[in-house]
Amino acid sequence: MDIDSRNKILTIVLGIVILGLSYWLYDSLVTPYQEVKEREAMTEKVRQRLVDAKDALIQYQTRKDTFPPTEGGLDSLVNFLKTDSLMIAMGDSLFGTTFDVFNPDSLVYSPRPPFPRFEYTLNDTLRPQIYLLEDPGSDDSIGSLERTTMRNAPNWN
Repeated sequence: MDIDSRNKILTIVLGIVILGLSYWLYDSLVTPYQEVKEREAMTEKVRQRLVDAKDALIQYQTRKDTFPPTEGGLDSLVNFLKTDSLMIAMGDSLFGTTFDVFNPDSLVYSPRPPFPRFEYTLNDTLRPQIYLLEDPGSDDSIGSLERTTMRNAPNWN
């Protein structure tokens, strides 16, 4: 084998190696970035769903002068959203940011797989009543059980 043939073969082999390593480098940079962006988008969806649930709790409290009880509170909220004429009429415009078509049943569930139900606790020993609405899949929550200044306030702001 003469030197020109060997150089051509070596050039082709090294070119293929360079292309392979370039793709590997590109993929090792882009794939984690895409995963981070997807996680951020999911976190934003969960937070928006929590805010929508908070808005529904405020509507419940405005119409009934109390928040739902701790036991069965989210079921009471869903029932209120399904039966109240104003919520039926205005549900799409009030809560349409996280839904294509508003579905009261899914308002109390996280959009993050495996779709856990939000956790709701009411502290009715204080005036005004305060509550804690939490996403079990993250540290995100709205409200507090001890501080009235945190009423209706998300913890991520």
